[in-house]
Amino acid sequence: MHRDKPMSYNERLIIFTRYPDPGTTKTRLIPLLGAEGAADLQRKMTEHTLSRVKRLTTSHKLSVEIRYEGGDENLMQNWLGPDFDYRSQGRGDLGLRMKHSFKDAFRSRATAAVLIGTDIPDITHITIQKAFDTLKQKDMVLGPAKDGGYYLIGLRRESLSSAIPHIFNGIEWGTGNVLNATTRIARRLKLRYSLLEFLEDVDRPEDLPIWEQMYNINNHNFKPASISVVIPTINEAENIEKTISSVGKEKNIDIIVVDGGSNDGTVYLAKSLGAKVINSSPPRARQMNRGAAEANGEVLLFLHADTQLPEKFDEYILKALARPDIIAGAFQLRIDSPAPALRLIEHLASWRSRILRLPYGDQAIFISSKLFHEVGGFPMIPIMEDFELIRQLKRKGKIVTLSVPVLTSPRRWLNLGILKTTLINQLIIAVYCMGISPAIIARWYRLGMGILKNN
Repeated sequence: MHRDKPMSYNERLIIFTRYPDPGTTKTRLIPLLGAEGAADLQRKMTEHTLSRVKRLTTSHKLSVEIRYEGGDENLMQNWLGPDFDYRSQGRGDLGLRMKHSFKDAFRSRATAAVLIGTDIPDITHITIQKAFDTLKQKDMVLGPAKDGGYYLIGLRRESLSSAIPHIFNGIEWGTGNVLNATTRIARRLKLRYSLLEFLEDVDRPEDLPIWEQMYNINNHNFKPASISVVIPTINEAENIEKTISSVGKEKNIDIIVVDGGSNDGTVYLAKSLGAKVINSSPPRARQMNRGAAEANGEVLLFLHADTQLPEKFDEYILKALARPDIIAGAFQLRIDSPAPALRLIEHLASWRSRILRLPYGDQAIFISSKLFHEVGGFPMIPIMEDFELIRQLKRKGKIVTLSVPVLTSPRRWLNLGILKTTLINQLIIAVYCMGISPAIIARWYRLGMGILKNN
């Protein structure tokens, strides 16, 4: 319900949505879905977003306000329940309505506010939490959408009380230039801002597969199966906590960390997070094979220590492997950096893994334990073990790349430079395919990347 008194929490999450009245919502989809179907999609997407938000509110103190169009407060509360504050978005274009929402939040003593819509199926509580964390250091945070807009905007009161009117003025809403125009305004105002990961929204007929896959995952009853997540590590204390946390604590999942000789607290952190830790000398192929030998799961998932899994990753995997034509798979690659050049790397990785069916290890390869052992596991070579395993598997059946992404660290691209790292990686593949010894290639790789040992 609407409250006039100040909220007791310092952070405010604002959700823009519309009451699912047929004929007034998701109008671009009415020719395809009909008025009732488009309204039903609006209803389901809003409820899906709120399910993600509730995961955040159980661990994070913040107020949640739903700003709605259509209907009234009673209809909204009857639909979505009494756990939220409700307020009409008011009149005006999108920018004016967002501006008023932030002003109201800051008038009610919020120190930071984040606003999201309900048409981004892949948004998670982790994304929203990251936005609030970013606002502790930055003036503004944006979640860029792949259509050129943004799915999330967050502002901090102490830095932006005078800048808010400018952030939303002069924008051509609904075009592919919204994000660029907003960042230009921010630079002109000398605001410190940061970008989150790129996500896709659902607003046009061609966007529907994005939603359908997410909805099917959320509403599909899978045959129970156990998954063993194998994580090879060497000195990954900086990343291992986020990686293991992304796996979660489901009953049908066990986590095996195979450490290659860390001296930075990796082992202690992994054990404290409930993972089984075993020791194995490098290279990574030996570590992963050692982990697979200790695993009890019917499915093996090989996860790099600097890579985070998406929510419900286990259901995505089990649904894929339930298809008789699929023998193994991986996830899309998303790199945790706003650098534009890394978007190109992501697109190239998507093309390679989908068209050539050659996903790499940083995309989290999964396979049935039975098949993995039948093919002999990862070949015992110091480099290119993931590439060679996938080449062997391609002879046995189809390898799928799921449409949902893992989130991996940008460190190997940023440490040496994106262009140089990419050129080295492509050269390594070329010389490997020419028959050069993996031992020689590994030596070249270590010299090129400026590291002393394979990790």
